[in-house]
Amino acid sequence: MVFPHMRIWILLAAVACVAAELPSELKKARDTQDRPALDRLAGAATASAQAKPNDANEQYSAALAELVRAEVAMEQKDKNAARAAAESGISAAQRAVALKPNSGEYHRILGTLCGQVIPANVLAGMKYGRCALDEVSKAIELEPKSGAAYLSRGVGNYYLPASFGGGADLALKDIEKSLELNPKDPDAWMWKGIVLRKLNRNPEARKALARSLELNSTRVWTRQQLEKTPEK
Repeated sequence: MVFPHMRIWILLAAVACVAAELPSELKKARDTQDRPALDRLAGAATASAQAKPNDANEQYSAALAELVRAEVAMEQKDKNAARAAAESGISAAQRAVALKPNSGEYHRILGTLCGQVIPANVLAGMKYGRCALDEVSKAIELEPKSGAAYLSRGVGNYYLPASFGGGADLALKDIEKSLELNPKDPDAWMWKGIVLRKLNRNPEARKALARSLELNSTRVWTRQQLEKTPEK
């Protein structure tokens, strides 16, 4: 039996960081999976946020740095490190939302962080699942033209089985909406490729992944996804 709270946490249990614009140093560290650099950047961002607790942007920057740390840890199958980074970012994201509640991007980051905690601890779904679902939904409500928000929801639907209201077909619709809003987003093209592969549409998947690499040739994880996608 899958209880309601489990349905919620499955939805965003492994959602990716899909911020429209990452600071250049943070993006470089993410793309190359440079975890020592990510640790350094997150530490600096957290210190700055703690020094300016009433600055919403500083809180957001700290939350974003921790989100990227968690994302790369998940790419490398280090669930415990992903959980620790996400938990570190949640308090900063909560402060950012409290200071600026009408920012859809702040809500999206908070929801993503909540989802990132869960894979390392199934029981965390009871605590963080509702946050993950509600915050991403709030992001779309506040910013219906945010490609990043639709992409976050699409990734969540990718991980949620069709029998529980998600699935690859639904994920693809959200990702295509994201690309409609931002056709040059390499993350959206990457996830489109991953979803198409799940749908056994491998030639199309390879084209989408190749397009992602055209837009961002430095991301290690995208190249890995292309290499593991069959040609037929």
